[in-house]
Amino acid sequence: MKAQPPASHFVDGQPMEDAAGAAFEVIFPATGEVIARLHDATPAVIDRALASAHRAQAEWAMLRPVDRARILRRAADLIRERGEELAQLETLDTGKPIQETRVADWPSGADAIEYFAGLAPTVTGQTIPLGQDFVYTLREPLGVCVGIGAWNYPSQIACWKAAPALALGNAMVFKPSEVTPLGALKLAEILIEAGLPPGLFNVVQGRGPVGAALVSDPRVAKVSLTGSVPTGQKVYAAAAAGVRNVTMELGGKSPLIVFDDASVDDAVGAAMLGNFYSAGQVCSNGTRVFVQKAIKAEFLKRLKARSEAIRLGDPRDAATQMGPLVSQTQLEKVLGYVETAKAEGATLVTGGSRAAQGGGFFVQPTVFADVTDDMTIAREEVFGPVMAVLDFDTEEEVIARANDTEFGLAAGVFTADLARGHRVIGRLQAGTCWINAYNLTPVESPFGGAKMSGVGRENGHAAVEYYTQIKSVYVGLGPVDAPY
Repeated sequence: MKAQPPASHFVDGQPMEDAAGAAFEVIFPATGEVIARLHDATPAVIDRALASAHRAQAEWAMLRPVDRARILRRAADLIRERGEELAQLETLDTGKPIQETRVADWPSGADAIEYFAGLAPTVTGQTIPLGQDFVYTLREPLGVCVGIGAWNYPSQIACWKAAPALALGNAMVFKPSEVTPLGALKLAEILIEAGLPPGLFNVVQGRGPVGAALVSDPRVAKVSLTGSVPTGQKVYAAAAAGVRNVTMELGGKSPLIVFDDASVDDAVGAAMLGNFYSAGQVCSNGTRVFVQKAIKAEFLKRLKARSEAIRLGDPRDAATQMGPLVSQTQLEKVLGYVETAKAEGATLVTGGSRAAQGGGFFVQPTVFADVTDDMTIAREEVFGPVMAVLDFDTEEEVIARANDTEFGLAAGVFTADLARGHRVIGRLQAGTCWINAYNLTPVESPFGGAKMSGVGRENGHAAVEYYTQIKSVYVGLGPVDAPY
């Protein structure tokens, strides 16, 4: 089983290799098998990528938005035509079940490309009357953007960042995570096939030093990162040194609040989606599930039964519902959090161990109850299939406890009282929220966080603000009134 790409990088419209870069291996998480070997980008690769992006962007920005849109729409069509091939690659790269990658990863990427292709021709300026004179504004691209991806949704993230950047006249140099580097290369190929001029979307591989070189280069106008808070802090600081625009989509420890009038089955289903989908490796997961005490016993009973029915196994099997964690490192991290939760007195409801699935990095769907706010699994992002269930009495109490965190990415509320649902969401400190749903992220809706969970927004019309800049032009129609 191999998934070796033609070369490690994709620069100026074609695959590019430089074996002088340090080598790294790509692992299929379900078996531990090496499926590809790639190289870090050398300074020469990085320079060529940025130079080609800088050159190509100037011409791209001069095109009519509708002409840019036609190319992107063709790319979205190609992604959909090759959906099965791309889903299979995503499963090899990430270990996600094929039943997920067929519907969630590349399809979401295609949706984003299509959406921004349609949006771009509608982005216009304003005219501002000032009596005889007036001001008009223009929305202009920023220039060369750097995208830095995370390993959990590698191809979706590449599309989410490339789509608004390209549609609005920018170029992008994208660095995927070295853990899941394969999908972005396919995206680059597809964009070229769709007619995108060479240089506008380049992919360079590598670890931290490669990202640092990109972020600090004077040719870069904007940095968009999806990653952890510690990584975001470093990238944000480096970007700030060059006064660069940023979008930071970082981690979370999001609350999912279940009131006692909610549909228990719906709330259980949402909690499972918000903790076990993609083996729990989702930044917006509702990993603090607050359940009102009157329904706690029934909630845990149904949650236990449904969690124990989840089918783990080979992610290439369409019947598999949950796959492995992405790496040995992540496996050890998650199992460490499980042991800490046990030691700190949380009640293990189900799971709590590594699952016996060959040589893969599998962890059982795990639920802890009687979790308190000061426990480690209630404070830190686990990023694995580990759910913490906390109980509460009153609305005021749960709002205060839900907000008592440095994070602010997401939040959810389940209740039959929609007035309460809106009231509670209005007081939760989070950027992406749901009422009687969870983890649905249509590309039409802005996505991003508050507090330490990031700055800026991806998707929706809001993304225009983060991939363009406003130019104001004052037009004088009368004589100049000078005092000298």
